[in-house]
Amino acid sequence: MTVALLAIPREAFAAIGCTLSNPAQDLKYLFPEMTSYKEDLKEFPRLNDGAELFKSLKARLGSDLDPIYETYETPYTVYGIYKGKTKIGVVHGVNVSGKGGVIQVFLSTDPNTAAIKKFFFQRLESPASTALRDKAFRSQFEGLTLADFYKHDYYAVAEPGAAADKVGKLAVPKIDAAGKPDYDATIRGIRKNLILLDFFVYGKRFEPFFEKAQTVKAGGTKQ
Repeated sequence: MTVALLAIPREAFAAIGCTLSNPAQDLKYLFPEMTSYKEDLKEFPRLNDGAELFKSLKARLGSDLDPIYETYETPYTVYGIYKGKTKIGVVHGVNVSGKGGVIQVFLSTDPNTAAIKKFFFQRLESPASTALRDKAFRSQFEGLTLADFYKHDYYAVAEPGAAADKVGKLAVPKIDAAGKPDYDATIRGIRKNLILLDFFVYGKRFEPFFEKAQTVKAGGTKQ
């Protein structure tokens, strides 16, 4: 069996999604007031503007796409959380490559503001696991939106160290060199998660912040 698996081309494992292991239980824990939830499968090939969105993902991530977890065919499951008929939350998870294997980064967000309510790992095997799972570290992300990540790109060029740079002020956990790749992968996973939610759920409402950052990074006028 091992030999057979090794013989399968790497591309065969490309379309790997990220779903909750026990959605009913996990979502009830995140939202005790929940009365129901809905799963919405999102796939770039099935979206009207999917090809263009996928093409733009790389630019918004600021790095190359992973050939296993970030392909055009990768499925994404968005969970809508309801109390009666009122939508009270949106939950979504992504896979990112870590040093010890795949890291599964989940966010619950406010359906109105798109701000992070909770950030948690479903899977994390890392030398920095304890530090990254620490509540004090994870709670720093609560209230942040994708706009804050795009603003960080802007401030990094236009005004390094700006007091308004919320992402730049995040406290890095105490980890050694062995755990640094997984910290970096975690930040990338949070950003990717927010970008995909902006594509799938929030109507690309944060695009103006991305465009402003790109203008400055390209040597344009500070705005």
